[in-house]
Amino acid sequence: MKKVKTRDRILNASLMLFNSVGEPNVTTLLISDELDISPGNLYYHFKSKGDIVEELFDSYEHEMVDLLAVPEDADISLDQHSFFLHLLFETVARYRFLYQDLVNVLSRYDQLQTRFRRILKKKTDGFRTLCESFRRQKLMTISDGELNALCQQLTLTACYWSSFDSLSHLDDRDAVDPGRGVYQMMYLMLPYFGKDEQEQIAMMSQDYLN
Repeated sequence: MKKVKTRDRILNASLMLFNSVGEPNVTTLLISDELDISPGNLYYHFKSKGDIVEELFDSYEHEMVDLLAVPEDADISLDQHSFFLHLLFETVARYRFLYQDLVNVLSRYDQLQTRFRRILKKKTDGFRTLCESFRRQKLMTISDGELNALCQQLTLTACYWSSFDSLSHLDDRDAVDPGRGVYQMMYLMLPYFGKDEQEQIAMMSQDYLN
């Protein structure tokens, strides 16, 4: 079995602690204690907690950019759409410390602000591409004004669902369920689909509540 490098162990432990107790509550000493390594060993790999946060953000950004690269000319199916949302919320859940304290994290690590805004724009553009595909296939009936508002609402929900869900599980941050986020997103779009598509979405959505 391949041995995990100390640098990767530090990143994995930091992500776990950030998600579990919140990034502001985690110190480099807590991380080194969790790994049973000396603070000097940790500082050999990362000079500060900010360096750890930035490297985790690099990984998050890479995953998000890959996921949000939706082909503009593709005919997206409802199954593909639900799978896309599932992957999106899994990624958000994996890096949920960013979302659960978003404003404070970005205010303390201001070098990440522009990068996060770019990701938000990519989310909105990705949702627009999906909806345009559905409209082109005549699966969805929606005006341009409604489409703009819907894409903004989808972006807002994708961004803040993790915080909202965490409020229901303050005693257990790990209980956050990406499936509930997918369910909400699908129902935001439901009114704009035809009757057959609405029935299909309603059936698919139930799987994300179990």
